[in-house]
Amino acid sequence: MGTLLDSHFLAFTALVTVGYQLVFFIVTALLKFDKVTDFAGSTNFIILGVLTLSIKGAWHFRQIVLTVLVVIWGLRLGLFLLMRILQWGEDRRFDEMRNNLGKLAGFWIFQALWVWTVSLPVTVVNASDRDPSVQAQDIIGWVMWAIGITIEATADQQKLMFKNSPVNKGKWCNIGIWRYSRHPNYFGEILLWWGIFVASTPILHGAEWLVIFGPLFLTILLLFVSGVPLLEESADKRYGGVEEYRLYKNTTSPLVPLLPAIYERLPAWFKKAFLFEFPLYSKSLPGRSC
Repeated sequence: MGTLLDSHFLAFTALVTVGYQLVFFIVTALLKFDKVTDFAGSTNFIILGVLTLSIKGAWHFRQIVLTVLVVIWGLRLGLFLLMRILQWGEDRRFDEMRNNLGKLAGFWIFQALWVWTVSLPVTVVNASDRDPSVQAQDIIGWVMWAIGITIEATADQQKLMFKNSPVNKGKWCNIGIWRYSRHPNYFGEILLWWGIFVASTPILHGAEWLVIFGPLFLTILLLFVSGVPLLEESADKRYGGVEEYRLYKNTTSPLVPLLPAIYERLPAWFKKAFLFEFPLYSKSLPGRSC
């Protein structure tokens, strides 16, 4: 029976992930070409999903659905990010890495870890021979995924159009869904991966529940490491002296979309405890300290 305890299969998926990322790392290191970085990460999810279904999957309905959901997400995000970076030029995240092989290697190692870990729910579902009938968790998970990818795709497109408009040069994006969340794309991504986890739960047994570390890792990464904190710091340094930006930040939820009129009136403790308004998101704002 395929399970999380099938260490050989997990090692195989890890090797595939490392090998795939290694190819792109070599291209980046030798050619100083970092336009395919995000594409490499997104498409790696597709490879793992399709590969695990093909090799270990019994082509159960649940396995097919979750694999298709990952493929749709990976293709949408990968192609969007690739077209965006080709349009905008170099990825500024790599300004300090292009000539530092150690830092560059560290980034690619971390990306491989991200892909492998977040893919765990789908990997385990595809490796299992359990096939319970469709349950409430499946429906809930699929709905969460659908809402999440809709929000993520809408937010990405709205911000791209905003940035591409000459009249918005030097401004922060506060249109569409960005009026209700400072990082709606991250909210959508977190929601859809938790949806995939929820939809995987009907087959989980014993130690297999450790795959919850996949969406947990993604959530921690976006909330505390390379997602929201970096963008908040960058925006605060750039627009922190602008009163309109400070008003936007004070009245707009950092992650979960909410009406500004509602968010503004919520007590600070509630925002911190339930809406992820952590002090670290304002440490670079002039006049603020954590």
